[in-house]
Amino acid sequence: MDESEYMISMFIDDELGLDEKIEFVEKIHASNLFKEDTIALLNQEIDLSAGLKDSRPLKPALPRRRFTFFAPRQMKVAVAVMAVAVMVLSAAFFLRPTPEKLQVAQERSLPHRFIIYEPDARLVEVAGSFTGWKKIPLEAGSGSGYWEVTLDLSPGEHRFTYILDGSLKVADPTVSSIESDDFGGENSILYTGDKA
Repeated sequence: MDESEYMISMFIDDELGLDEKIEFVEKIHASNLFKEDTIALLNQEIDLSAGLKDSRPLKPALPRRRFTFFAPRQMKVAVAVMAVAVMVLSAAFFLRPTPEKLQVAQERSLPHRFIIYEPDARLVEVAGSFTGWKKIPLEAGSGSGYWEVTLDLSPGEHRFTYILDGSLKVADPTVSSIESDDFGGENSILYTGDKA
């Protein structure tokens, strides 16, 4: 039932308030189609109340429309988004580092001193698997030519290289295990604590 039919039905059943009756009358005067629909439904009401069945054809009832908040496709998308959100929150909850896990990790990290003799370098950095290959600067010894930094490393196998003056990669000459990297250079392989 559309809004016009609803308003006509409310008028016929005398269920309109005074303001609504004014609106109804204004609508009848403004629209001939609304006026004709109103008269047709009033005649139908007369026929029904008089018990006449075939004097005038009844207006067929309009199919009812179901009101839904979401179309089926939108509902599937909403359910999928909620499922992903639940999985992410669950993963964040179960994989979060607990104080016990952090303490074990801190107890297991071992300090390691990186040192290299490069008296002609203006800047020496180290990058490796333990830094996510992010460059960490070494500190220059006071005029001695040695560069050094101490970093906490977890036990196991680590790959690293020294970077001189921002670009030249040099393997650690004091580490015997060396491998070629994918860029034509060499990485040193360091074992700390228990071998992994």
